[in-house]
Amino acid sequence: MKKIFLSLGELLFATILAFGQANISPAKPQSKPVLITGATIHVGNGQVIENGYIAFDKGKITAIGSGTAPNASFSEVILANGKQLYPGFICPITTLGLVEFESVRATIDDEETGDVNPNVRSLIAYNTDSKVIPTVRSNGILLAQPTPEGGLVSGQSSVVQLDAWNWQDAAYKTDIGMHLTWPIARAARTRRGPQAAGAAAQETPADRAQRVIDELSKYFSEAKAYAEMAKPKVANLRFEAMKGLFNGTKMLFVNAEGAKEITQAINFAKKYGIKEVIVGGNESYLVTDVLKDNNVPVILRETQRLPDKDEDDVYLPYKLPKLLQDAGVLYGLTGIGFWRQRNLPFEAGEAVGYGLTKEQAVQMITLNNAKILGIDKTTGTLEVGKDATLFISKGDALDMVTLNVDTAFIQGRNINLDNLHKQLYKKFAGKYGVEAKL
Repeated sequence: MKKIFLSLGELLFATILAFGQANISPAKPQSKPVLITGATIHVGNGQVIENGYIAFDKGKITAIGSGTAPNASFSEVILANGKQLYPGFICPITTLGLVEFESVRATIDDEETGDVNPNVRSLIAYNTDSKVIPTVRSNGILLAQPTPEGGLVSGQSSVVQLDAWNWQDAAYKTDIGMHLTWPIARAARTRRGPQAAGAAAQETPADRAQRVIDELSKYFSEAKAYAEMAKPKVANLRFEAMKGLFNGTKMLFVNAEGAKEITQAINFAKKYGIKEVIVGGNESYLVTDVLKDNNVPVILRETQRLPDKDEDDVYLPYKLPKLLQDAGVLYGLTGIGFWRQRNLPFEAGEAVGYGLTKEQAVQMITLNNAKILGIDKTTGTLEVGKDATLFISKGDALDMVTLNVDTAFIQGRNINLDNLHKQLYKKFAGKYGVEAKL
């Protein structure tokens, strides 16, 4: 996405880290039918199959049910008695694969120069060799949406599967949406409190927000007019990238937290006939009627945080999924950054303590996320005909104490679950004579 010249120190640091990492190769395509039996299967749509079986061949699920598996010739049978089987977890809105070391500038490629970059594609910057990816994969997260950041219109994102040689192999669904950060009409806070004296003499936060909204309206109106032209005399790469918003092939992911900003963003997208997803949505529980009436889903960010306002319920972030569930709003969940995405199942699990059922929490990071990203026809649940993207855990996958992924498949491929963290654990367990329990 951007060219960066390395300093000698940065180059040496990155080289040392690169040679010090694990070498984990992507799995080969599925070559023989597989049958898994005896597991408790969490389908992803709220259904649980006790003592279940699931079969798949050539990357697709061919059978699923309870009890005795159908008579068929299986080249590989996996006994999963006493274990839990889940669809692969899906992590939307992440910088996974775009950032490697936050302290090394050369490994950060999640944003471009400038405020309006609809033509930027995060997919081509996605680094399949990232050493962070295997650590996330080991917690059952098998699909993700590497997302550009920064500026006003950040660019386009795609969905990737997390076991690939390059970004072309990784691409699961390309250029699904555009990312926009909605302007906030609130004063910035400093250590001395809200900015007042200097800002009051110039442009107020509300005036600035309205000015940016007016600029956005003008820009989107021009882009829509361009999209309606049969054959533009002069090609505009930025407007070309936005055509999908107006013909329904792309979604607009809008970062908006406050109730006012969410409502404004919904009205904005409605004006142009654009399919929209709210990202963040800290106050989405206040405008559930607007969200539901306009069929706008919400991708919540991490729940492991404090509320935005001092007067809010301290447990509000944990309760948000339940509030949206009760209101009938489609919602999903992501986290923050890249390496912390491995906590996605645990954050989903914490919502169980604040009202969700366990299966609703599973659905939040499987089927719900798949629906929002437009990939639910092929993944998100364990159903015949869908991709065999799933994993087996020795315990409850939403509990950090019991999650222990011992087998995982992406489109039927049995992927390598080793990672640098596990290798370091084994290394130093051996040094000090401690039994390594993985």
